[in-house]
Amino acid sequence: MRAGIDGYPLSEPRTGVGHYTLELARALALISPPDEFELVSPAPFDPSALADIERANLPNLITTNPKASSIRGHWWSVGLPLYIRRARFDLFHGTNFDVPLGNPLWQKRRSVVTIHDLSALVHPEKHRSRLVRRARLRLPLVVRVAGKIITPTESVKREVCDRFHVKPEKVTAIHSAARSSFQPMTSAQTAEIRRRLGVEDNFLLFVGTLEPRKNLLTLLKAFEQMIANTALRPQLVIAGGEGWLMDDMFAFIRKSGVSERLRFTGYLSDEDLRALYSSCRVFVYPSVYEGFGLPPLEAMACGAPVIAGRIPSLQETLGSAARLVEPLNVEALGREIVGLLEDDNQRQALGAAGPGHAGKFSWEKSAQLTLGVYQEVLKI
Repeated sequence: MRAGIDGYPLSEPRTGVGHYTLELARALALISPPDEFELVSPAPFDPSALADIERANLPNLITTNPKASSIRGHWWSVGLPLYIRRARFDLFHGTNFDVPLGNPLWQKRRSVVTIHDLSALVHPEKHRSRLVRRARLRLPLVVRVAGKIITPTESVKREVCDRFHVKPEKVTAIHSAARSSFQPMTSAQTAEIRRRLGVEDNFLLFVGTLEPRKNLLTLLKAFEQMIANTALRPQLVIAGGEGWLMDDMFAFIRKSGVSERLRFTGYLSDEDLRALYSSCRVFVYPSVYEGFGLPPLEAMACGAPVIAGRIPSLQETLGSAARLVEPLNVEALGREIVGLLEDDNQRQALGAAGPGHAGKFSWEKSAQLTLGVYQEVLKI
């Protein structure tokens, strides 16, 4: 089998979809040596992604940048369909919500699409209008033409089936996993990284792109109340690239009295993240909507005690290994944070349970299930 895989998410520093694309492609090539997997992107691959692929040393996993600079604006409608015809793929996997609607494989339904979430449709006010318009126009067509659909959780599968009237047998929920590099580090090992990043010994941690659905404003309000009403003075570290529509959060910070206890690190490497996950007092992730919830699972893999929003996808991903709270309830979130900071035994017990829970998820298992979806598509 020759499978084309959308490599576009690997043309920039990796966040959730980029990590999914690379980890899945690498695991597929590893478990199925007779098959060929080709990551295709019209834009150059990010150097760190290329380095990771080269280090894997898998002869059946290659990257390609078709000469499509003049039609990059029409990549999905012209450039990619032309390349798919030339490359003679048996199937194409769109790892980022999309497949080429002009795909010559389309008539035989030999395409797979991963729909990570329906955030742009469920919470349109939390996204840029351009993305919302594209999702409204494109997703119904993609869902119809794809031979099979993959979602990261059963909760997203239900949303896809309900919104687009898709038969459940067309959709397979396949969990993602924390990357193997995320393992606990000792305090001594993390000290130099924390010093370089300006992170104190006693800190709370959030990781993720700064965007409205991550619900950072609620976290900041809970943090402000904790500073005002208790003797606790941890640092709040927010790690992640700046996204969109965050004016309310920054306005709150300017008016609040907690700005000196905040540390924004920006986008971090996996090694830096591993150090922060391993040494934070509590990892807090009060998101109001997720498709899977990779950062809290990564934090668990490193032994961090986790507090997260009580939403369907995170309940499915994190289970009883995390403290779950109503994400918009400032007081409830604050109580959970204070409770764990003041109770060493509970905090340590929660952290100790994390690696075992995260270990239930693996990219090998995800790849095996994905390969099964590919085989089903080829039989259609």
